[in-house]
Amino acid sequence: MVLDVNWTIKWLTLCAQAMAENRVYLIELDRPIGDSDHGENMDRGFQAVLEKLAETPPETPGAALKLAAMALMSKVGGAAGPLYGTAFLRASAAVGDAAEVGPEAWARVVAAARDGIVARGKAGSGDKTMVDAWTPAAGAAQAAASHGAGNVLEVLVAAAEAAEAGAIATDPLIARKGRASYLGERSAGHRDPGAASSALILRAAVEAAA
Repeated sequence: MVLDVNWTIKWLTLCAQAMAENRVYLIELDRPIGDSDHGENMDRGFQAVLEKLAETPPETPGAALKLAAMALMSKVGGAAGPLYGTAFLRASAAVGDAAEVGPEAWARVVAAARDGIVARGKAGSGDKTMVDAWTPAAGAAQAAASHGAGNVLEVLVAAAEAAEAGAIATDPLIARKGRASYLGERSAGHRDPGAASSALILRAAVEAAA
């Protein structure tokens, strides 16, 4: 299996589809602890990604990820725009000019995206943010790649499943960063919308390769 520019474009296209399909779900998650706009913002942002892909078809996975970063930074409102934009920009740098993304490279992509989010948002594990999805995803991807997973799909699946579990694990947490932190203990019992959208993005990567 080859993760080339065509896979990357398909991944971003499926991200846009996932955000459109889950727009209301993400809005409902954001309503009790945020501004109720995460679903709308993510949907708008990834529609902008699709427009940019159509305008200037990229030639490498890294170019596609950089294009996505620029579109998300310019179109996604609130904190999510800079965070996701930085994530995709760091991911693009991790890929570089390579024509294909293998198991080890995908692990580096997920780790780079996580590191970008941490650097931009100053949040850590347990703060009830999207970091709680990306950190376990990065660890799972690295573990799968290090253990000799010959099929890159195995690494993609490991990252996606860890992100999904990480998003669910934010339910009981008390937010320590972002708007939700203003609620204190009242933020417990609600899933972090950024962690949920992160899980959707990493699941879309699996679907693009399946």
